[in-house]
Amino acid sequence: MDAVNLLATTLGVGFAAGLRLYATVLGLGLAIRFNLLHLPDAMKGLDVLAHPAVLIAAGVAYVIEFVSDKVPWVDSLWDSVHTIIRPVGAALLAATAFATLEPATRMVLTILCGGVALSAHASKAATRLAVNQSPEPFSNIALSMVGDFAAPFMLWLTATHPLVTLGVVITFLVIFVWIVRKIIGVLRRGISRLTQHFSPGAPGDTSAR
Repeated sequence: MDAVNLLATTLGVGFAAGLRLYATVLGLGLAIRFNLLHLPDAMKGLDVLAHPAVLIAAGVAYVIEFVSDKVPWVDSLWDSVHTIIRPVGAALLAATAFATLEPATRMVLTILCGGVALSAHASKAATRLAVNQSPEPFSNIALSMVGDFAAPFMLWLTATHPLVTLGVVITFLVIFVWIVRKIIGVLRRGISRLTQHFSPGAPGDTSAR
């Protein structure tokens, strides 16, 4: 596997795991077990996902996540718990997949996979939290269904069109960084205004009177 495909696969799996970790593990495991996915030599470590015990555990966790993700506010609670679990799970997938690579390369890919998973998770969690402000549950369920579709689609895209996957994930990361910078800018301006308002001698401050 060449470097570009290796990078694309890492980012694609990380993105899918950031949205739906258990669906990603289950999907990969089933695809490997039923010979729908033939792993390159560099990723043979993922054969462990086809073990029955792993499939059962991932299947049970996936069902719980599928139901929880359809209930307003329960989904946000689930996301908060998985703020660590999804990125760490994605990093473990990468570390397992690339166990045969030399340590420095494996470490870089593991960090990238976990980082992309964290970015995807943060975007999903923030979006669902915003939608939960609406009293009607239908938009929440619709977004959840999009996530249910997006994770397996991303795995399929990664396996069949790695270069397209690379473009999609890089585009997402650029947008994500741009949004984060905007949010940080808004927070800084808000904090600056609050600091000026409550500083001694500022208009509205009565401490010196």
